[in-house]
Amino acid sequence: MSPADFAVLLTIVGSIVLFGGAAVLALGWAFRSGQFDNLDRGARTIFGPDEPVGQPTDAFPGGDPGR
Repeated sequence: MSPADFAVLLTIVGSIVLFGGAAVLALGWAFRSGQFDNLDRGARTIFGPDEPVGQPTDAFPGGDPGR
């Protein structure tokens, strides 16, 4: 194995360890801070009073929004 091949391999393995560690830290933070406590509330935050949950108000042009 040439020094260039070793450098490429070391870079790849190092970046896998770095990004994997960052993902583990991010998931740990999310669990500790309660980001996964109430997923249903987070899923409903995109709906406002003018678009009730379960009733579509948009449609493909020329389509029926009530479908």
